[in-house]
Amino acid sequence: MSPIPEIAASPSFPAEEDKIIQFWKEIDAFKTSLKLAEGRPRFSFYDGPPFATGLPHYGHLLAGTIKDVVTRYAASTGHYVERRFGWDTHGLPVEHEIDKKLGIKGPADVMAMGIDKYNAECRAIVMKYSAEWETTVTRMGRWIDFKNDYKTMNLPFMESVWWVFKQLVDKDQVYRGFKIMPFSTAVHTPLSNMEATQNYKDVTDPAVVISFPLVSDPSVSFLAWTTTPWTLPSNMGLTVHPEFDYVKIKDTETGAIWILLEARMDILYKNLKKANYTVLETIKGRDLAGIEYEPLFDYFADRKGKAFKVMVDTYVTADSGTGIVHCAPAFGEDDYRVGIANGIVTGEGDLPNPVDATGCFTAEVRDYVGIHVKEADKQIQKDLKTMGRMVRQSQITHSYPFCWRTDTPLIYKAVPGWFVRVSNINDKLLKNNSETYWVPETIKEKKFHNWLENARDWNISRNRYWGTPIPLWVSDDYTEVVAVGSVEELRALSGCDELPDIHRDKIDHITIPSKKGNGVLRRIPEVFDCWFESGSMPYAQQHYPFEGQDKFKATFPADFIAEGIDQTRGWFYTLMVLSTHLFDCAPFKNVIVNGLVLASDGKKMSKRHKNYPDPNLVMHTYGADVLRLYLIGSPAVRAENLRFREEGVKELVAKVILPWYNAYRFFFAQLALLKKEHNIDFVYNPKMDLTKDQSVMDRWMLASTQSLIEFVRGEMAAYRLYTVTPRLLNLIDALTNWYVRFNRKRLKGENGPAEAVQALNVLFEVLLTLSKLMSPFTPFIVETMYQNLRTCMAETKEDTRSVHFLAFPEAKKEYFDVDIERSVGRMQGVIELGRYIRDQKTLPLKTPLRELVIVNPDPQFHADIKALESYITEELNIRTVTVTAEEEKYGIKYKILPDWKILGGKLKKELPKVKNGVAGVSQEDIKKYVSTNKIVIGGIELVEGDATVARFFDDASSTWHAHSTNDILVLLDTAMDQSLINEGVAREIINRVQRGRKEAKLQPTDDILYFVEMKEDPNEELAKVFADQADFLLKSLKQSVQKVADRPANAEVIFEAEQEVQNSKFLLSFIKA
Repeated sequence: MSPIPEIAASPSFPAEEDKIIQFWKEIDAFKTSLKLAEGRPRFSFYDGPPFATGLPHYGHLLAGTIKDVVTRYAASTGHYVERRFGWDTHGLPVEHEIDKKLGIKGPADVMAMGIDKYNAECRAIVMKYSAEWETTVTRMGRWIDFKNDYKTMNLPFMESVWWVFKQLVDKDQVYRGFKIMPFSTAVHTPLSNMEATQNYKDVTDPAVVISFPLVSDPSVSFLAWTTTPWTLPSNMGLTVHPEFDYVKIKDTETGAIWILLEARMDILYKNLKKANYTVLETIKGRDLAGIEYEPLFDYFADRKGKAFKVMVDTYVTADSGTGIVHCAPAFGEDDYRVGIANGIVTGEGDLPNPVDATGCFTAEVRDYVGIHVKEADKQIQKDLKTMGRMVRQSQITHSYPFCWRTDTPLIYKAVPGWFVRVSNINDKLLKNNSETYWVPETIKEKKFHNWLENARDWNISRNRYWGTPIPLWVSDDYTEVVAVGSVEELRALSGCDELPDIHRDKIDHITIPSKKGNGVLRRIPEVFDCWFESGSMPYAQQHYPFEGQDKFKATFPADFIAEGIDQTRGWFYTLMVLSTHLFDCAPFKNVIVNGLVLASDGKKMSKRHKNYPDPNLVMHTYGADVLRLYLIGSPAVRAENLRFREEGVKELVAKVILPWYNAYRFFFAQLALLKKEHNIDFVYNPKMDLTKDQSVMDRWMLASTQSLIEFVRGEMAAYRLYTVTPRLLNLIDALTNWYVRFNRKRLKGENGPAEAVQALNVLFEVLLTLSKLMSPFTPFIVETMYQNLRTCMAETKEDTRSVHFLAFPEAKKEYFDVDIERSVGRMQGVIELGRYIRDQKTLPLKTPLRELVIVNPDPQFHADIKALESYITEELNIRTVTVTAEEEKYGIKYKILPDWKILGGKLKKELPKVKNGVAGVSQEDIKKYVSTNKIVIGGIELVEGDATVARFFDDASSTWHAHSTNDILVLLDTAMDQSLINEGVAREIINRVQRGRKEAKLQPTDDILYFVEMKEDPNEELAKVFADQADFLLKSLKQSVQKVADRPANAEVIFEAEQEVQNSKFLLSFIKA
């Protein structure tokens, strides 16, 4: 037999976890587990790629823990689960860092240094924090392959992205368009609509009303309202609603004549009743169509006759502004659409767009050339005042989109780009989404469904440098377009040499001879939106279709993915769009969506504000297991927000980890005691016979464990992690606070060695099962425990070196016992009510009490409680337990509690009749309501759901005190006499002995003799207790307590300290036997 392990009393959980990481390395645990799983059914998992230009935060750790829990569970339930890490290496996060480092202000700076040098700088920082990522992810206990990772900048990945794009081109799902797009002037590129929704902020902007004099009568002006004065130099038209009523008014104070929406007069006058104006005419919006007005500025005055007129469209609203919308077609989606429809502009080549990629005005707007549009707002307003065109000037606070990367305001700007059609496949997207399973389901049915239903065509092109180049070679006039789907295809078409890299600086110079007499075709300058790359991940990570076709077919769609709620408009969306286009199916089957992790004050976590603890420091202080438990048991697993509290992590150590560990440590301490006192080597028996007189608590513990196994399997199959963790923690509570507590004497062998072995076998079974059940959630502590638990198990030919090599437990049907679970549950309810009364009356459990009365009408309840009466007696330290249905005998009364909210809605004005009648309702009528669900109060009949009934006991002038739940009421006699008091003091003495043993770090197997000497004992009260309770002390301590005066003179004192009980003090001394 292996020696019995000695378990440390005060472990450092982080230090133990470090040992386990080293152990996993020694046995190459992750790879070994994969090798053991070869040949099993595949469970495919896609890992969304993070950027390595920043360090992992709690949001990453939360998503990573969810992924690890699910994939570990899948692996333990008979699946082969490949887990590859991926890196998002292209795009704005990388380029923005280089722009800041090199002081790059715009495209000209990049071209001046050369794209090759710029991309080299990007490549150099791409994996800046990859080592830190691997360290943190590994320290969190996540098993994932970093060596066989994928990177979006590697040639195989990029080539597969080309293949995906070529498929879309061949299906006629790509076009070159001119669209109004969210535009980041800080990084000089358009963003996708989904990116624009990621960072809204409340801002204060100008809100101005501007006059536009009519050409036919300059004394009359249209009034338009805008919050973007910088767009006014590009004004091309005004839009009204065809069905709205507009008024021409004369302002008495100024004599000005204005036209605006009748319903929006309050934008001019705060108090309409006191306003001085005259309505000259009411006009339908449609009748204003075509009326020309004088341009605000002369920058585009040559467009008179074509532009500067009133248009009609139903997008105009009546809830803000003047009901007349100023239109700058280059800077608004509706402006552009209406402008095209009315011939004011014709699109590309005929669109005044005087703002460059940096957000500054071009030479076309000579007065503001070189000024950023947001900075130009003030000067434009000042100039409008000088021109006499400013009618009202104020400010508005509203929600406005900011660049998610640079935290600068976005503008909406017309940009030429390459688009993937999405609006034409909305129905297919919705159908494919309907075939997926989401947790929580509401994200699928509402947030994601709504996004797909209204999805617009996707601008996949970016005017940037560090990214996968869009593989389109075109003629100068775009009449000839060739899409390239592979490196070999490009070589064949162009005749170029080998291409080990296909970034811009390596391929932009390559041309393809035209087949239509257009000379040579050149590659377009744009690169892919990095979301197109991450959406291509299922194919590109495997270099599909160039390699691994069989593997791809076996793993697509993914069985499982998980990311944050922000990915409903990000990765989840791009995955769905591309897979729908390519294969007309969803790319995944099951999704868990997590919420955001916020700072403790509910604000976004910020490095600058240092409003959250460093994750690595939290792991170093408390351990990764408890951090995992905290995250996985939080509202964030239900896609709600989590306010991260370090105190919450610390509390879990005290409430869960330590009690669990102490039960495990207690088990091995009792094995040592069993060996010493009875020379028995414990060996686990996995097939216990429960047909014999097995302890009720044994049967309950085993039954509860099997019920939990069945529950966990069902909930994990449904990906409801948030229901699993509370139940797992409940089992730990059941084991530590109920089973071990109630069976301590049996486990210590006080009922004989056979009973001890039986109880220890149950304790082992539960500890081992818990290690397997908790292995996906807390991988470290279960490994620590398992490594010692396995010393009690018979040898096997299978590789059982790690708990993570073992199968997830199957419920043992023979252990199920619903009757036992019910009866123990009722016993627990009684004990908790008794504990509550003791706490309320500050009566410690060490003080015995005379009687507990349990009131319940159900005979089965009585039988259940009587069968377990001894546990109640011992746990609550009660002399007598009485179970009764006689409520009147014990003064139990009923009161009815109407639900005033429900009744208020039903009765309205008649509610006072019920309120006035409640006090007069008889006990008999209330009891009848319990059985019939009908009662008349104040002439009004109340039915089921209108009220609840509570039992109560008036204990104001009694030594009896009560507490109750829906079906149990207990009465506790708190009156004391001297015998009760003395026994309570004796228990305090025993407590001091136990504390002394712990302080002296003694094991249960250490033979010790106890001695006492009185120091202060008024009226010899403590001495009387020692005499009166001698038998009780002997039974509890397994020896009598002797006087220090009788202690051998040469004895080695191993512990000695003064103790205080009640008002007496005594010296407690231990020597070796």
